[in-house]
Amino acid sequence: MKLKVKIILFILISISPFWELRSQSIELVANGDMDRWMVRKIKESGIIGGNTRYLYEIISGDTLVDEPYKNTLSPWATSSVLAKVKGVTKTSVTVFPEKRENGYCARLETRIESVRVLGLFDINVLASGTIFLGEMIEPIKDTSNPQSKLITGVPFTKRPKALQYDYKVTTGGDCIKSTGFSRQKKVDRKDLAEVQVILQNRYEDADGNVYAKRIATGWERFDKSVTDWQNNHQLEIYYGDISGKNFYAPYMGLKNGEEAYYTRNSKGKMVPIQEATWATSPDEKATHLILQFSSSNGGAYTGSIDSKFWIDNVKLVY
Repeated sequence: MKLKVKIILFILISISPFWELRSQSIELVANGDMDRWMVRKIKESGIIGGNTRYLYEIISGDTLVDEPYKNTLSPWATSSVLAKVKGVTKTSVTVFPEKRENGYCARLETRIESVRVLGLFDINVLASGTIFLGEMIEPIKDTSNPQSKLITGVPFTKRPKALQYDYKVTTGGDCIKSTGFSRQKKVDRKDLAEVQVILQNRYEDADGNVYAKRIATGWERFDKSVTDWQNNHQLEIYYGDISGKNFYAPYMGLKNGEEAYYTRNSKGKMVPIQEATWATSPDEKATHLILQFSSSNGGAYTGSIDSKFWIDNVKLVY
């Protein structure tokens, strides 16, 4: 009898990883295979050289010429952007399609964009390569409060248990800060690639202020380069208040103030999303999903120009 019990236990233990794999439901995030790209052709102002630059959006479509972009069909936005400041047209390009096997992946790069006009100004701005669910508000008209130029997150009500994606990464270089309006500074830390996945329950008051409960959190930073593709990598999503967990770090906390994400409220105004509390009940529903991949983690204008992050096949696991 004991022998039979041991045999049954052995069989159950042996097949449990297989059964867990078979019982998973995995869904591709819309356009998450990174195989469809639209080209944007932008001619910059003659006063800064009149160069023709190419920007890339994660959606199929005909080439878009000299126009701001509004992504109505794809949930993805990128940090590549068209700016028009005081009548000067300039672009920043930090996200690129790259051939991978029979399709494409996204290559995110941290780069410095330079604007030089002899006798007037010499500006160098560092920008990290980022793809995210949401919208970039174009054209950019100034460099203040970068978060306020992004509609961060998309409507979403499901309960995934993990994020799955393919990646490789070049990271860990020395950080600098270059805002364009002061001298470039060294920052005493190494650069890190970063992935964020957050579920929120958002609500708006009568004055148009937007608040959110943090329903779930997944967060990952990469401090070492990985030159070979890591396929089907999974990042676990944790529900509820994670501030007391052993894996918790302060950067995973509720975002408010200068760190707040932004959205457009029901009155059409861009406002910060004030993360009021962690969810306290396992039954609380999400209303929005925030998902972001970045080649650098230091915030606006900070990173290493050696940093690159390749992303493909973005999926949610249930």
